Amino acid sequence: MITTTIFPGRYVQGAEAIGQLSSEIARLGKSALAIVDKSVMALVRDAVSGDDKTKITVEAFNGECSDEEIARIASRVSAEGAEVIVGIGGGKTLDTAKAVAHAVGLPVVIAPTLASTDAPCSALSVIYTAEGAFKRYLVLPKNPDVVLVDTRLIVGAPVRLLVAGMGDALSTWFEAEDCRHTESANMTGRLGSMTAYGLARMCFDTLLADGTAAKAAAEQKIVTPEFERIVEANTLLSGLGFESGGLSGAHAIHNGLTALEGTHGYWHGEKVAIGTQSLLMLTKRPSEIVNVVFGFCEAIGLPITLEDIGIGDASDADLLAVAKLACDPADTMGNVPGAIKPDDVVAAIRAADAEGRHRKAKRLAA
Repeated sequence: MITTTIFPGRYVQGAEAIGQLSSEIARLGKSALAIVDKSVMALVRDAVSGDDKTKITVEAFNGECSDEEIARIASRVSAEGAEVIVGIGGGKTLDTAKAVAHAVGLPVVIAPTLASTDAPCSALSVIYTAEGAFKRYLVLPKNPDVVLVDTRLIVGAPVRLLVAGMGDALSTWFEAEDCRHTESANMTGRLGSMTAYGLARMCFDTLLADGTAAKAAAEQKIVTPEFERIVEANTLLSGLGFESGGLSGAHAIHNGLTALEGTHGYWHGEKVAIGTQSLLMLTKRPSEIVNVVFGFCEAIGLPITLEDIGIGDASDADLLAVAKLACDPADTMGNVPGAIKPDDVVAAIRAADAEGRHRKAKRLAA
């Protein structure tokens, strides 16, 4: 049996870590082209000014990770003499940087300014049309060379994004466990290692131990040890867990839910949380685990009902459409134990929604 686990080359995290950008670039080359999200340009201006070790040329990101944007930026690389690509900002900025680096064959440094997903560490870019519609996944041959996470920048982002990141991370252990039990492939197409499964469990344990305190710190815009650990769980542990442990029903249900227009105003991790709650019902996890997961979601403000993601009035036909997409052979529902059918998924979503509504009613009555 061959197992495969993949990692970013280097992970650096802490308050003011963006100040290490120049030295991290210098390990890889003498000059860099930095693709920077316009919304954070003012916050990172000093970091991208360069120094005697490195020349950094800044390129403003135009807002969409499209083939056109990738080609536009890639055409500038040779003209600027860049030896390293840098991405600073949110997910689409980072995915563009990864894709550009792949296109021109250069190393890449990724500096997320949000902790809302586990994408920064991954060997994957999501490509959209110029108008913003999903186009395809670009699977990359390697993970980023450096992931540089400045928690001082991240604590300045809206608290809802940190919570959404915890919603995404919450699925990690459950999906990795499904893949372990069914001997399903991870994102490399091979089985995961005990290291990957162990990190997935560590992700779950960290969320439970530090999630509420990290949210409280984010509300006060202060970087605490708990906040640091949750940023690491959202970014690194969840990233390693999903990519090397594997995905199953939570993300498949998320992907199905995106077909309903009412969900479009909600973040990825908020919809994944509903997918995780539904997965617990689908796989008949013990009631103790169900209580822990729903209690955690309530404590930090993640959705626990369909109404919480804009589809409280979803019909059985709507949910069947969701379930059919979730059960598409090209998605990851096949990694769930048992032969899962769309009707099973509909029942699981309804059961999770009923649990959430019961908890809300009980809280209101108290």
